[in-house]
Parts: sequence; structure tokens; C-alpha cells
Amino acid sequence: MMSSKTHSALSARLDDKHVVVVGGGSGIGHSVASRAYTCGARITIASRDSEKLKRVAGEIGGGVNVAPVNMTDETAVQTWASGLGSIDHLVVSASSASHGPFESLDTQRVRAMFDAKFFGPYVVAREVLPHMNTGGSITLFSGVLSRKPGMNCSGLGAVNGAVESLVRRMALELGPDTRVNCCSPGMVRSDAYAGMDPQAREAMYTSTGESLPVGRVGETVEIADAALFLMTNGYVTGLVLDIDGGHMVRQYATR
Repeated sequence: MMSSKTHSALSARLDDKHVVVVGGGSGIGHSVASRAYTCGARITIASRDSEKLKRVAGEIGGGVNVAPVNMTDETAVQTWASGLGSIDHLVVSASSASHGPFESLDTQRVRAMFDAKFFGPYVVAREVLPHMNTGGSITLFSGVLSRKPGMNCSGLGAVNGAVESLVRRMALELGPDTRVNCCSPGMVRSDAYAGMDPQAREAMYTSTGESLPVGRVGETVEIADAALFLMTNGYVTGLVLDIDGGHMVRQYATR
């Protein structure tokens, strides 16, 4: 459990700041919330699963607020946002991924992915914006497939690209009061793959890691540190930050 505070220049920029992490109940979002907490921030974590949120809040430390919300329910998001109070930094790490060949991937799966990874964050950011303090930030998440195509990933690449396009335009419109940036992770050891067979999951991590210049896949805390950089550097906006172990320059195997 991360309960001690870190005293540093970074913590000075997050001391008593209200950081809201949607998707904070697991994976990268959990790590973002934990890291921000250790730097002195007041934390609210949100996701659909209230029981998971309560458990994770206890793991992070005392005083973490939980706020169950379904991002794909616009009315629920409006009600949720109105009760958050003032906010300094919003991070939306919740996501969804569907893989399959372009010619056979079911349209409803693609629509569901856009609802969870594009329209959900879009509505959350819009509804939270009136409650943002001047000088705050919004951080959304995409992924390396936005600009580095992969087989059987046309839908996922498209939604990631849409998120990145949205971030750049939001940064232009919302500045100078609010900065908007995007984290684009590569493959990371996280709860996102919890449903896989353990041996298949480790084989995937190994094979992907071996193809990367750093020789391994990432850890959620490494993505969280990048998100904290985007929160605390007041001269960064409209940025898509790749934290991918060199995925953008990796040598792909032939078809």
C-alpha cells in the first residue's frame, strides 16, 4: 500500500491538488492514482465497479474518494461530474479493445470500443470542464496502434487515432486555462490481459518484449509517471506522448 507522501518538486506541484482518475480501479489508472497520492494530491477514482473502487482506495491510502460512474451513460456522467467539486487534473485511462480482421470484425464490437474509448472520455471531459480550476489539465489515453499499424487491429487503431485527433483540437480550444494531452502506451503488464491463459499471456509479453529496443514490455507505474509529467509540466499541451519501449521504431516480423 502506498501511503507515504513524496517530498519533491513534483509533489509541490500536486500538493492538495484534486486529481480525478476515471479508470482508477485497475491497471494504469490505479498506478496513476497511487503515484499522484504519494505526491500529495487529493484523489478521486472512478469506474463502473464500486466494490473494486473501494478495495483500490484502501490500497492507495486514507482519504481517497470513490465515485462509481458508467462513462457510456451520458446522463449519469453529468450527475457524477456535478458532484465532484473543483478539479485540478482529470485523467481518463479507462479503455476497451477489440481485435479481428477488418473484413470480419463485428460492427457492434467496433461501436462498443468507440463508446468506451472515445465517446466516454469525450463526454467525461466535457462535463468535468466547468469544474476545472484554471491551470488544470486533462489527460486522455490512446495507444501505439494509432500510428503504427498492426494486423487485425484496424478498429482499435482507428479509435486510438480519433482520441489523439480530439486531444490536439481540445488543447487548441481550451488553452490557456486548461492543458490537454494524451498518453500513448505500448504493451504493459496490466489487468487488461487478466482474462488470458497465464502461459499465453507470458508468451505474449515475452515475444513482444523481445521485439522492442528496450527488450521488455512496460509496467503500469512507468505509464503513471508519464501521466504525472503531463499533469505537472505547465508548458506541455496538445502532446501525444509515446511510452512504448521503442514500439514506434521496432522491427515488425513479416506477414
